[in-house]
Amino acid sequence: MPLNYIWGDSIGQGIYYREDIGRYRICRRNCVQLLRENGLEIESHAIMGCTVEKGLEDFCASETVPGGACVIEYGGNDCDLDWQAVSDDPEKYHEAKVPLDVFREKLRRFVRGAAERQLRPVLVTPPPILSDRYFSWVTEGKSAEHILRYLGDREHISRWQERYASAVRDVSEQEGCRLLDIRSRLLDERDLPSLMSADGIHPNEKGYAVMADCFLKMLGREREKNAG
Repeated sequence: MPLNYIWGDSIGQGIYYREDIGRYRICRRNCVQLLRENGLEIESHAIMGCTVEKGLEDFCASETVPGGACVIEYGGNDCDLDWQAVSDDPEKYHEAKVPLDVFREKLRRFVRGAAERQLRPVLVTPPPILSDRYFSWVTEGKSAEHILRYLGDREHISRWQERYASAVRDVSEQEGCRLLDIRSRLLDERDLPSLMSADGIHPNEKGYAVMADCFLKMLGREREKNAG
């Protein structure tokens, strides 16, 4: 049984916000746990708050065993802004934590690095953002008026993030590696808000169940392919 790897952020960890205790927790039925229950050996390097730059550094510093999959899941933190800085100076242009062109290049290097180690790279799109919820979340204790002035409208948050999801799809196509488009799968749901946490960016337990189903279907296809 090959050893598989995941490098990612809080989504890869299965982090969600529990409103009843007002804290982030790891979902017990997260994707990694369900895949392990289905017979996969997985070594997780998913860390809350991580960007593709930090993930690539960790990947380069880590030892891996050839033969398994290397799941690469980034974008949510990479596209984020310094909301306090936006609140303080809405007239200035504010770049994302990882600029889009840098994000593309780091993803490309990640995919190629995994392939060079004889791993099968799998890129994962970031889940969608609920702009209203996330706006309320990031403006707490800041000037919502200033932040809205900078954005123009709240949905700009979702449009800004969509560019990073598109970059993941583009790199997958350009590098010829597998894509797990959890973003599109969640957007297929008629009641997306019921699948998302109060912060508007992390799935809740039901949302992670939908994501896990995507992973399990991919696993089933992989097993059929290998059996054939």
